[in-house]
Amino acid sequence: MNKPIVIYTDHIVNKTLCYNFAKGSDSLLCHVNKFREYDKTIATYGVLRGTLDIIKKVKNYYYMDHGYFNQSKRSFENNRTSIINLDGYFRIVYNNFVHNGEGNYPSDRLKNLNLKILDQKKSGDYIILSEPSETMKKVYNVPSWTDDTIKLLKKYTDRKLIIHNKFAKEPLTILLKNAWAFVSLQSTAGFMAMLNGVPSYFTDNNLNHIGKIQDIERPIINYNIFNNLAYGQWTLKEIETGEAWENLSKNII
Repeated sequence: MNKPIVIYTDHIVNKTLCYNFAKGSDSLLCHVNKFREYDKTIATYGVLRGTLDIIKKVKNYYYMDHGYFNQSKRSFENNRTSIINLDGYFRIVYNNFVHNGEGNYPSDRLKNLNLKILDQKKSGDYIILSEPSETMKKVYNVPSWTDDTIKLLKKYTDRKLIIHNKFAKEPLTILLKNAWAFVSLQSTAGFMAMLNGVPSYFTDNNLNHIGKIQDIERPIINYNIFNNLAYGQWTLKEIETGEAWENLSKNII
């Protein structure tokens, strides 16, 4: 497999992830403002500060972002996301922004996360509608996602809908206690919902196989995808040592 050119920006998290990815894969680094080789495979973190423009122009890319489980600590205040540390896991995805959860990976990495996985809930008072950020609406070209998804849900359920986003005052962990289902565009919070026994539904074509909205009154959680997702996320140390790249180069998921 051809090694990518790693595109970095001046943002501290991007630079840190990109430096460690380049070191672990023995790849070249290039600043976002200097990159012109659009026929090459690239790797980068995030979709801001010019990285999305490059992703759209190249044929193949590795995308890095926060992981599915045991993420680095972040705070969400005043419409601003702040990274508290980089001690958690980061996903690395080939030619997409989120893994589709498919595969047949062993359970060892999932077990090492020591997650508490609850059985699927049998009841719930409402459906959580997880509103994507303005950035993600632009990335996926879904400016009216919330209204469109509400209309879609009303075709299949009459349950109460609660709109939630990462800046909401009520923590998602509290809302999940009495939720029937969780619906989002592509939010990794959907996997957290599944860990808590709440079935998740995604409108992104890459993820909508996990649960069809037309079946929202007949929910089923496929717990097998957790093994696969655990093999799609890595710590900074695993990225820096090359363990992540060794796995990716053999098993692109």
